[in-house]
Amino acid sequence: MAATIYGVKSIFLSAAVVILFASRYGGATAANRGYIKYKDPNAAVEERVEDLLTRMTLPEKLGQMCQVDRFNFSFFPTGPEIFTKYMIGSVLSNPYDTGASPLKRVAVSNTMQKLSLSTRLGIPLLYAIDAVHGHNTFINATIFPHNVGLGATRDPELVKKIGAITALEVRATGIAQAFAPCVAVCRDPRWGRCYESYSEDPKVVNMMTESIMDGLQGSSPYCSDLKTKVAGCAKHFVGDGGTVDGINENNTVADNHTLFDIHMPPFEIAVKKGIASIMASYSSLNGVKMHANRAMITDYLKNTLKFQGFVISDWLGIDRITTPHKANYTYSIEASINAGIDMVMVPFEYKEFLEKLTKLVNGGYIPMSRIDDAVRRVLRVKFSLGLFEKPLAEETLAAEFGSEAHREVAREAVRKSMVLLKNGKTDADKVVPLPKKVKKIVVAGQHANNMGWQCGGFTLTWQGFNGTGENIGRNKALHLPTGKTRGTTILEAIKKAVDPTTEVVYVEEPNQDTAKLHADAAYTIVVVGEAPYAETQGDSRTLGIADPGPDTLSHTCGSDMKCLVILVTGRPLVIEPYIDMIDALAVAWLPGTEGQGVADVLFGDHPFTGTLPRTWMKSVVQLPMNVGDENYDPLFPFGFGIKT
Repeated sequence: MAATIYGVKSIFLSAAVVILFASRYGGATAANRGYIKYKDPNAAVEERVEDLLTRMTLPEKLGQMCQVDRFNFSFFPTGPEIFTKYMIGSVLSNPYDTGASPLKRVAVSNTMQKLSLSTRLGIPLLYAIDAVHGHNTFINATIFPHNVGLGATRDPELVKKIGAITALEVRATGIAQAFAPCVAVCRDPRWGRCYESYSEDPKVVNMMTESIMDGLQGSSPYCSDLKTKVAGCAKHFVGDGGTVDGINENNTVADNHTLFDIHMPPFEIAVKKGIASIMASYSSLNGVKMHANRAMITDYLKNTLKFQGFVISDWLGIDRITTPHKANYTYSIEASINAGIDMVMVPFEYKEFLEKLTKLVNGGYIPMSRIDDAVRRVLRVKFSLGLFEKPLAEETLAAEFGSEAHREVAREAVRKSMVLLKNGKTDADKVVPLPKKVKKIVVAGQHANNMGWQCGGFTLTWQGFNGTGENIGRNKALHLPTGKTRGTTILEAIKKAVDPTTEVVYVEEPNQDTAKLHADAAYTIVVVGEAPYAETQGDSRTLGIADPGPDTLSHTCGSDMKCLVILVTGRPLVIEPYIDMIDALAVAWLPGTEGQGVADVLFGDHPFTGTLPRTWMKSVVQLPMNVGDENYDPLFPFGFGIKT
């Protein structure tokens, strides 16, 4: 890929692109080339938008409404024509676009941007990516706890810092927009995206939404500082956390109280704070697909809430309007655009999309006023971002990517997210804090020494990874990076935290002889939980501990040796059958790369302060069950957490 993207292709493009770029933006004065208002940085944003809009042809307008995958540019000989022929206005990197180095990605970003600027009107490109718990697509980025863990911190200032660091690392790779924050209010932990939600309580979600936006975008609408901030994207509009039985992309049945008091408030906050974009949900609301829901997108979001940014579809989101997907693509395009979708994520089939959209406009099925509204919103964000004045990404932030200072904030987030649910079988028999200086301790369970499992889904790849991440680089077809993901596993953190004279024995998969074999150990730390997942693949009917976790518990806990269990999970799991045999129980959620934060609280260097952002059920039969429900009978209630 290097030769294609950075070598031959760059040389091939350089003559035409540099000449066009220079002639358009350098040399001539405003007087001798004629005044063009949309190029005047001193003119008001709305005036610039309207001036540019009047100059655009239909193909140029429709190109601004289309977002394609970066792979189209980087891996196909016809890549440049995405910008020069089809005038595509936005590009995304998908969850398998795992990075190279920050500087190489800046080079790719700027090459694409120069192609966009070489077109007749020189409208800059908007480059976007998922960055939902740090810049999670990139190897060696700082990976923070997933949102459910941040909800446990109840610390909005910390979340603001995390947003700012995420924005900085995203900008270090030349990318201007993050598909974050996720502001869903998860009401059923069986949902495979529940870890993307800060809490079941909209008050917690509202608080974190406001803070993360300040970190990501800053205080100005749409983000006015592209050096260190990014344009945000609140998702997924609306009600995706309330689907029936927690099934991903399912139907949310909601009365006005449920919709407007639980699911809508975070979006209202995002709109008031000037969020650049909002992403429609795959799910339906009272039987109507959100990607085709004009009443919610246009009538409420745009007309009632006065949202001025653009509404973007999810990945192939309009395809899902029909069953089976894309059964009637022309109808899906018509329904989604008329409903109020302004930019459509069409990863690869952009030619078909633009052809059908053109026919629908020319045939009168989609009015030109709707097209102009969509393009106006996209341009408004681009002008507000300053892309017309500073379209090219800088290389100066690369040194801060994955820095120690950033990782220290992530470590703080891990320790503040830890929730202690049990500390001793009696009040007089406390286990935590654990002593550091003992003869021997046992650490058991596969989750104790697996970087991928402690990071969870949406890390390096869509579904996460198993192990160190080194195996991901083996896929030469995708040209993914080699090397291990930088960070500290829980086992490594424990070894660093204890006294040098303490022997730490790691048993990845204990058997029935383990307790006897290590009877001289002072205590056992057992780390079990879930394997990584994302979206529908994470939907669960049972919420059980992943194998061999149950055997790991039974072979290590319940003996004379004290047993502390740490759960690595994106949601509450069924733990009640094991609770009596466990001496102490803590939940680490999905902590990310900085496992040292787990050891910080286990050994008393910092106190346990986290509180449950979700109700912990006794059994899945009780679900959905949320704080305030009439028949509320949890194992551990919302807000519970033992302080040390």
